[in-house]
Amino acid sequence: MKSIALLVAVILAFGLGAYALLQSRGTDSHAEEDRAPSSLISVQVGTLERRTVHRYVSGYGRVEPAPATPRHPAAMAAIAAPVTGVVTRVKVVAGQKVQRGQLLMELNSGAMTEAYAAQEAARQRKLYAARNTSLKALQDAEAQLALLRVTAPLRGTVVRLNVEPGTAVSANTVLAEIMDLHRLVVQADIPQAQAAELALGQPLQVLGTPPIPTRLGYIGSTVNTSDGAVSTWAPLPRASGLRPGQYVRIRIVTATHRDSLVAPTASVVRGIDGHGLVWIVRGDEATRMPVKTGLREGGWIEVSGPALRPGTAVVTVGAFGLPRRTRIQIIEASATSSGAAAPVSAQRQ
Repeated sequence: MKSIALLVAVILAFGLGAYALLQSRGTDSHAEEDRAPSSLISVQVGTLERRTVHRYVSGYGRVEPAPATPRHPAAMAAIAAPVTGVVTRVKVVAGQKVQRGQLLMELNSGAMTEAYAAQEAARQRKLYAARNTSLKALQDAEAQLALLRVTAPLRGTVVRLNVEPGTAVSANTVLAEIMDLHRLVVQADIPQAQAAELALGQPLQVLGTPPIPTRLGYIGSTVNTSDGAVSTWAPLPRASGLRPGQYVRIRIVTATHRDSLVAPTASVVRGIDGHGLVWIVRGDEATRMPVKTGLREGGWIEVSGPALRPGTAVVTVGAFGLPRRTRIQIIEASATSSGAAAPVSAQRQ
């Protein structure tokens, strides 16, 4: 029994000694990390600046004719045959501009020709002027003529012509399509999660050279069950240069932070806890500092924290893996430290 007790005492003593040794090494390790090492670490540096940064929802859109609104009719019309018959005359060609009410083509039906209907309408007008026929008889004659004369329902361009003289048509056969090419929109389906950030009137850009600015004009109230997206559209300027059916890249500004303090993106490192870290440069030393991050755009990221101000130098290239405090050698100024290109994209951070 005495030998067992002695063995237990030896084990406990050994364990306590080992624990004390590890604690001492851990303390020495932190102290050593906080001391600037004698060797120099080569890095690049940048500086904090004041800039306006944005958050965007980006996607792809399709150029389409403007839909109907309370103030304007739809910018496109598919013209259907009003009766079953034969096309006798086509007065327009594809690509021709037309005015609302302009005669496009004439038909003969199985019961009446356009020429006879025109003569009967003219006769009824004369009789009505002489008070020798009723208003109903005149209206019936003009209605019959209207069925055999196809006119433009809006001002625009004939973008498609589907018939020629002699073509037999049935009621509702699409004869032609007219589009107002000056009233176009860009339509885009935005994922439901991102659509929650959208609001009418937000700035929208059709990306290109140069980009085309507009504002969000419509946000769908339902989610498409097939793809989980919300339909949106924005009106395009009259001289946008875009064509119906064209696919374009868009971005919608959902947040704008003006005069924000930003750091070069390369200077911000994520710690193991997920928080942002930067290394402040003072002389030939770099000291780690936690920061709160925000919007990211065009090589810059929004930061906030104590002792941060415009002009503060931070490590950019070489920041990853630096100890808390270290001696550094600046080998080259970072390209994003001054004169960086204008922001072109942003992500949620």
